[in-house]
Amino acid sequence: MSRAAAVTAMQLPDRVLMGLALTLLAIGLVAISSASVEYAQINYGDPWFNAKRHAIYLVVALVAGAVTYQFSLGFWQRSGWLCLFGALVLLLLVLLPGIGREVNGSQRWLVFGPLTLQPSEFAKIALVVYLAGYLVRREQLVRSEWRGFLNPMVLLFALTLLLLLEPDFGATVMVVAIAFGMLFLAGVRLGHFLLVVLGAVMAMGVLAVAEPYRVQRLTAFTDPWADPFNTGFHLTQSLIAYGRGEWFGVGLGSSIQKLLYLPEAHTDFVFAIWAEETGFVGVFIVIALYLALIGRILWIARESSRRGNLFGAHLCHGVTIIFAGQAFINMGMSAGLLPTKGLTLPLISYGGSSVIASCCLLALVLRVQREMPLERAGAGS
Repeated sequence: MSRAAAVTAMQLPDRVLMGLALTLLAIGLVAISSASVEYAQINYGDPWFNAKRHAIYLVVALVAGAVTYQFSLGFWQRSGWLCLFGALVLLLLVLLPGIGREVNGSQRWLVFGPLTLQPSEFAKIALVVYLAGYLVRREQLVRSEWRGFLNPMVLLFALTLLLLLEPDFGATVMVVAIAFGMLFLAGVRLGHFLLVVLGAVMAMGVLAVAEPYRVQRLTAFTDPWADPFNTGFHLTQSLIAYGRGEWFGVGLGSSIQKLLYLPEAHTDFVFAIWAEETGFVGVFIVIALYLALIGRILWIARESSRRGNLFGAHLCHGVTIIFAGQAFINMGMSAGLLPTKGLTLPLISYGGSSVIASCCLLALVLRVQREMPLERAGAGS
């Protein structure tokens, strides 16, 4: 086989990563279709309303991912600052009266005709793209001087401030985790890192107890059965769903908790309904799929770094933090291991913004993998 033919063959999208992602998307559609039946029947008069809407989201997400994949890494590296600026503008717009939509006391959504977008989901993408470029441009500065570490903290502060004004504490936690995780993996000095992280943890702790509803969530998490019909209601109903699932579940479509015992079960607690209907086996399969997906992204990051594409490696690190962090928090929340947070389960949870953002992130990883053979061929010429 000629070198040109070998390069062409290697440029095909990573089939393992695509297969894992498509499997999780399919599981999400099945889980949402089952979990939303009663809710959709009562609220819209159509038991498949949410399922059909999510199917449309999936089509839009796949198209958005395909478009994202078409742009080179060089384009994304040059456009990082523009992406971040756009994210900041959207986060400002969502706070303006008459523009941002308020739901359940939080103003987190922008409405564009039939589409509803959550800017915080796209702010995560923008932060990953910008930081990946920054870490390439300021590699030595980040590893040796305070200034290299603190410069991104100014932008991080602006993002977290806007997110807290919505308020969206869950997204704030993820944005901080993305920034610190990418900086740590880039080789920032450990002393600098630990000092700033300690300050951030203290600040997050203060914010966690500054609002009564956050305190209630923390207390409900420690003992949800102390107030099972008020502050601990969601968690106790979620735990009942887990308990009913046992080893093999009650069967798809046979959940009892989705019959409005667990409010809006197709959103943040869709994994609890999946656990009830498919049992330990179903839970194990989904966790295994996430571990395989995250492992594949990390493998691409390592290969990208080994072949000299540091931007691609940093990009993959950021995507890994998002998928691993949100999956762990969402599953841990529904299982009572973590306090309740409004974070989606990537590729599975209901919501257009979440699934679109997830597909765009994976498209960036696929682009990193696609451009690796070009570097190898160039190195051998």
